[in-house]
Amino acid sequence: MPRYLSLVRIDESSAPAEGPSEQLMQRMGELIEEVTKAGVMLDTAGLTPTAQGTRVRWAGGTLSVTDGPFTETKEVVGGYAIMQCKDKAEALEWAKRFVQVHEDFWTVTCEVREIAEG
Repeated sequence: MPRYLSLVRIDESSAPAEGPSEQLMQRMGELIEEVTKAGVMLDTAGLTPTAQGTRVRWAGGTLSVTDGPFTETKEVVGGYAIMQCKDKAEALEWAKRFVQVHEDFWTVTCEVREIAEG
C-alpha cells in the first residue's frame, strides 16, 4: 500500500499564543487514536514555532544560515503525518477530518503527497 505525507501548514498569526486548546487536543487525540487503530497512521507530530527554527539555504553557490522567526513567512509547517492508505482518496479523507477538528479561527492546510518508493 502506498504511503502519504501530510504536511500540516498553519498560519502562525491566527494560532493562539498559548497554543491549542484542551478541547482541540482532546479531539485531535481521539482522531489520532482512530486513525492508528485503523492501521493507517505510521507517524505524526507537531513542530515547535518558527521562532525556534533555523533555515539552512544553498543558493548561487552560497550557504546561509538564518535563525527564526521568519517574518516573511505567513504559512508554516506546523506538523506532519505519515499514513499508509489504500489510495490518495483515503489519505485525503483523513486529512479533511484532521483540519475539521480545529476551531474556526485557525487557518490549517494539509498538503497530501504520496511518498515516492524506490
